[in-house]
Amino acid sequence: MKRHHARAIAQCTQQILLMGNPNVGKSVIFTRLTGVGVVASNYPGTTVEFTVGIMGFGEHKKKVVDVPGTYTLDPTSPAEKVAVDLLDNAITNKNAIVINVIDATNLERNLNLTLQLLKKDIPVIIALNLWDETKHTGISIDRQRLEALLGVQVIPTVAVTGQGIKTLVETIGHAKKGTIMFDENERWHEIGKIIEQVQVIEHRHHTVLERLGDLTIHPVTGIPIAIVTLLIMFTIIRFIGENIIHYVSDPLFEGLWAPLMMKLSSQLANAPFIHHVLIGQLIDGQIDFGQSFGILTTGLYVPLGAVLPYIFAFYLVLSFMEDSGYLPRLAVLLDKTMHIIGLHGMAIVPMFLACGCNVPGILATRILETKRERFIAATLMSISIPCMAQTAMIFGLLGKYGPRGLFPVFITLFFVWIIVGNIMRLLVKGESPEIFTEIPQYRIPHMKTLLKKVWMRIHWFLREALPFVLAGVLVVNLFYTFGIISFLGRLTGPVIRALLGLPLDAVGILLVGFLRKDLAVGMLAPLGLSMKQLIIASVVLTMYFPCVATFTVILKELGIANLLKAALIMIISAFLVGTLLNMIL
Repeated sequence: MKRHHARAIAQCTQQILLMGNPNVGKSVIFTRLTGVGVVASNYPGTTVEFTVGIMGFGEHKKKVVDVPGTYTLDPTSPAEKVAVDLLDNAITNKNAIVINVIDATNLERNLNLTLQLLKKDIPVIIALNLWDETKHTGISIDRQRLEALLGVQVIPTVAVTGQGIKTLVETIGHAKKGTIMFDENERWHEIGKIIEQVQVIEHRHHTVLERLGDLTIHPVTGIPIAIVTLLIMFTIIRFIGENIIHYVSDPLFEGLWAPLMMKLSSQLANAPFIHHVLIGQLIDGQIDFGQSFGILTTGLYVPLGAVLPYIFAFYLVLSFMEDSGYLPRLAVLLDKTMHIIGLHGMAIVPMFLACGCNVPGILATRILETKRERFIAATLMSISIPCMAQTAMIFGLLGKYGPRGLFPVFITLFFVWIIVGNIMRLLVKGESPEIFTEIPQYRIPHMKTLLKKVWMRIHWFLREALPFVLAGVLVVNLFYTFGIISFLGRLTGPVIRALLGLPLDAVGILLVGFLRKDLAVGMLAPLGLSMKQLIIASVVLTMYFPCVATFTVILKELGIANLLKAALIMIISAFLVGTLLNMIL
């Protein structure tokens, strides 16, 4: 993987040097720009290390160098000598710019290096970092005046949250050389004159919203707040989704749609094949929207009656979290964690959606820029994140055992998420650029705007996913009709029993899980399985294959080749993990 990045770096034509004093947030900005793919090297002839990465992808790649921190271009240490050498080489090669990262809370000391850089024959952009701290400590900097005096663009940034990084990237193509003129012997005098014109210091205290913003972004306090917030969100989503199903969708389907379908069923009595495709199988002479598997019965009920209520609830809560300003903070907070699996912080959005239903989670992977990222995210959520309905059924099945029954299921899926994600990060070829996100102020969402956003997302789901779900139900229905499912059951039964320790009766249930995983989990109850068998079956059902709705949406989003790769990863992982659980428990 390191060799792959080294080759990609060598192909970049433009070079960006990140230069600044030590401890100004330069390395954090480097991470924001380059994401997860970096190469660390020692400078030739020294033990001084510097890091190189790639910003952008495709034809827009740029080489980014995290230059060792230095206070001056008159080197007094090996690290400062390497910084000067890297700068001189970049000037010689012409096609390079410098992003000078400045600690905005200590402008006077940092401008010493800045003025030296501006006298060099190279375009410069200034990243005025720690901008949030200037407000907290009562430092006011006239950014526009500073730009005018130095003759280069000055971009306020907060590296920890990503604020200003997007603007910084957009400015790179417009970098220019400085216009400030001064006598080298009068540099500190010139710095004093600049400070007098652009900086005012006054005493002030943090506001409540500023303190809240700090607490929710700092790892020590932000993680516990995030856990509590997510628990509250899941509770709200489950409450809304279950109540819509109980009071709206189930009564509509059972009270209005089922009688119409029963009439159609009687009219199709002499056309069994068409009946099987449209209505499906009658259970005890009646339509069962969970088991009949006809296009007009289960095919409509799954996306509209069972999935849509949770999607509405998720989009409502998600839009609230977005518009309030918390979701971008959550993404930044979890950015390092997501890098473990080859993604960045914003990938938490589709992962979060997948906890309600994998379908909107797969659709939401569109916010990720490359096919590699979308493939990793879609495969991971399909393999390790049970939907809300399935989670509820697992709780119903194993809840009587308390933590002894539930903990092994969810801790196993968590480790699967990390381990399989890390393996894919190393093996799946492609690029994972960083996505730049701004951190807005906390605010109360505007209800009309929020509801409009929810409707747009629901309309998107109905337009994009519904036709594919219907097509998927049709294909599986035909598989049942022609005996393919039964054949697969007989073929795999002995293997499942030997490796997973599950009875043959569970084989058919695993296959039903392809249609409705929550229904399949519920069907385990009458089998009289032990706690160990229930844990294994719940984990394998979650991992081994996505439900038909998710399957068809992955096909649409990623294509047949990537779908087959994902399916292979799911099946192999599910049987490996199930076998290990059978041996360990």
